[in-house]
Amino acid sequence: MEHLKKLQSVAGLILIIAMAILLSPEDRRDGTIIFLTQENITDIFRQVSEIGILALAMTIVILVAGIDLCVGSMLALAASTVALLITTWDPGMAPPVHIGIAVLGSILFCGFWGAVNGLVIAKFHMQPFIVTLAAMIGLRGLARWLTDNRNIDIGFGQDHSGIFADLFSQKIVVIGLFVLLAIFFHILLKRTVFGRYATALGGNTQAARVAGLPIARIQVAVYTLSGLMAGLAGVIHCAQNHQGSPNDGVAYELEAIAAVVIGGTSLMGGKGSIVGTVVGTLIMGVLTNLFRLRGVDTNVEMMAKAVIIIAAVRLQQGRKTF
Repeated sequence: MEHLKKLQSVAGLILIIAMAILLSPEDRRDGTIIFLTQENITDIFRQVSEIGILALAMTIVILVAGIDLCVGSMLALAASTVALLITTWDPGMAPPVHIGIAVLGSILFCGFWGAVNGLVIAKFHMQPFIVTLAAMIGLRGLARWLTDNRNIDIGFGQDHSGIFADLFSQKIVVIGLFVLLAIFFHILLKRTVFGRYATALGGNTQAARVAGLPIARIQVAVYTLSGLMAGLAGVIHCAQNHQGSPNDGVAYELEAIAAVVIGGTSLMGGKGSIVGTVVGTLIMGVLTNLFRLRGVDTNVEMMAKAVIIIAAVRLQQGRKTF
């Protein structure tokens, strides 16, 4: 069944790509199909990388029958934190050291809050929806408090902030990180004891408890990973937008969840794959790109995506008889 869902997701991606090619406008100068140009293809991969990185960790969260609604707020927190550290903190260090500490510190800061989420869920047996919903509100407030509710602009040029923005906004860096992380998460899920435990926990929590699986440690690890990935996505977001804003990342968690579900991961837990999530992320990215190339109104784009998400999930459910 899981292989069938993967095939359906891939088939859906192929169909969307074929549609994009047919509907893509052409370059007036030479008649080239704009969608197929190298620049446009790499733009798609760069544009989906932030949501894709969030979705990779979200896959494992959902596999353990959890949910993480605060990754958008964490992204904003990381973007704001790295911008503050780069622009207002002067440690008198060489640019690579200063930038490295700012980036690593921002990612670990979000990883810490992810671990807190996992601990609260595991130790107090609270619903992940409630815990991460509260974190979504609280962390957004923390980001606004740290920045005094203002955007922290990142400069251009050869100062530390300019070097940071130039490095972490390059296509090869952004796309490369997404690809490497996809490979890492695929191996983690399919080739490690942790991955097998996470899948077993989502498939049947009671059976996992009887079997003696370290449920609390798995939950803490899963939400810590989610926080770390949200932190990394926030760093990339800050560099690409040349600012850290506490108001960014709104509804990013919903886009990540949509990519995971379109990729075939069950919201009930226990079934899913990283390959499917990558495909789901690309489906959303190709659709967005096609709509933008055609100049479709943003509101129409949102409505069309809603229909496609429902259709994709229904297709993956298969036919049921009553």
